[in-house]
Amino acid sequence: MASEDKTMEVAADDGMADWAEALLEQKANDAAAEDPSGGVLSGEAPRPFSTKGGAGADNNVNDINMVLDIPVQLSVELGRTKVPIKHILQLGQGSVVELDALAGEPMDVLVNGYLIAQGEVVVVNDKFGIRLTDVVTPSERLRRVSKS
Repeated sequence: MASEDKTMEVAADDGMADWAEALLEQKANDAAAEDPSGGVLSGEAPRPFSTKGGAGADNNVNDINMVLDIPVQLSVELGRTKVPIKHILQLGQGSVVELDALAGEPMDVLVNGYLIAQGEVVVVNDKFGIRLTDVVTPSERLRRVSKS
């Protein structure tokens, strides 16, 4: 279990580096699009995303509302395995790939590659679903993200 945690942390670190790089690139593009000379068109000083003073709680609610509609990739991981390329090339219809997970084990639920929960497979209206059995606490999720 410890090696799985380390693997998830390494993957999380790589994902956060990509995210940070994308944010920096977006900020640079936004700044260039606003004014090619580097100034602010409106003459106002730029406002930070989150303010510490003023309306306080109202600003925090508005800040979180800005991200609530952003789509994220939610995936469920059944298991993993490593195989050489020659085995991949030999795969065909009816081939079976053995995974590291045991039958009946809970599956990992990932959001953008970060573990947020574990659950069990269910069938809902002839479609697969997952019933969450263990959810990572928000404080633990923040702790993992802040490590990077």
